[in-house]
Amino acid sequence: MTTHDPRMTLHEALLPLHRGRGAEDVIITSMGAAREWMVLGAGPLDLPLVPSSMGTAPSIALGVALAQPERRVIVVNGDGAMLMHLGALVTITAAAPPNLTLILQDNGIYEVTGAQPTPGAAPARADGGSVDFVGMARACGFRSIFHFTDAEQWAREITRVLATEGPNFVLLDVQPVPGAVGPRSPGPAAARAHALQRRLAQPIKPRPR
Repeated sequence: MTTHDPRMTLHEALLPLHRGRGAEDVIITSMGAAREWMVLGAGPLDLPLVPSSMGTAPSIALGVALAQPERRVIVVNGDGAMLMHLGALVTITAAAPPNLTLILQDNGIYEVTGAQPTPGAAPARADGGSVDFVGMARACGFRSIFHFTDAEQWAREITRVLATEGPNFVLLDVQPVPGAVGPRSPGPAAARAHALQRRLAQPIKPRPR
């Protein structure tokens, strides 16, 4: 007997963003999301954070958002990585950059290290319940919060979500990728960072309000 998993796949979670992002948007991805994003095709304003210090992607995105207020900055983080740096949620809402969206993909496991359940997932918790990331985001001060499980609904709503003044918190329930491996670096990190800096230094037209 098979059971239907209502959660979207990682590909279904990222494809609408890949199709719907603006030409001047900065997209920062980490871990499994970075692996899949590079398969879809990363642009010159994208930062697949590989290699990375796990959990730092939201803080890097915050810095870029504050330094580049005319660009939208979208960071895609995993639940395991988020749990390693929960303080970033408070730091983001303290600075409150209106151009920042944090997308949290929750699959309940440390996917690239062997699929161990995260401390936030029900199998790893004594009470048998999952942590409430939406409630956590609200308690940390996010005012624009979205939660999607269904891939079609996420694809329909992403334009509205990205147009909402931030900082935004978006929780996506995603399926684990069986047998997933860690992302491979697309090249020397220092050279890629300098290339992104040069690209960010180029003038842009203000984004539509």
